[in-house]
Amino acid sequence: MAARIHRETFNASFPWIGALHTPSEDLAYWSEHLFKTSRIWGALSDGNLIGVISFSETWIEQLYVRPGFQHAGVGSALLDVAQHAAQSLHLWTFQRNDDARRFYEKLGFVLVKMTDGSENEEREPDVLYRWDKSGISR
Repeated sequence: MAARIHRETFNASFPWIGALHTPSEDLAYWSEHLFKTSRIWGALSDGNLIGVISFSETWIEQLYVRPGFQHAGVGSALLDVAQHAAQSLHLWTFQRNDDARRFYEKLGFVLVKMTDGSENEEREPDVLYRWDKSGISR
């Protein structure tokens, strides 16, 4: 289900990118990589998964909230779990993802660097953010 939330939200947020992976490839990525290398937390509404976060000791690997449930505190609650478990966190998001950028900056993440996207599979310019529990980010 986490892989479906990821794909549904990604496609809705970035329709210009298109599907780079099949549903079975998404499932394999989650089950064979993320579930083995990171902590996974979900948010439920009426017993249905509406948001998911995957994080490690220092990275937010994935954070997706289904369309229709965004801007209601779901992402903040999921991110709060990761922030309580870590001293510092990094994450990438696309430069054009204004909603995500405002969200992360509101929660104390600071911009570390911007790229032209040549090193990500989407070839989309992105932004690296960092958050520190101490409030001092570099």
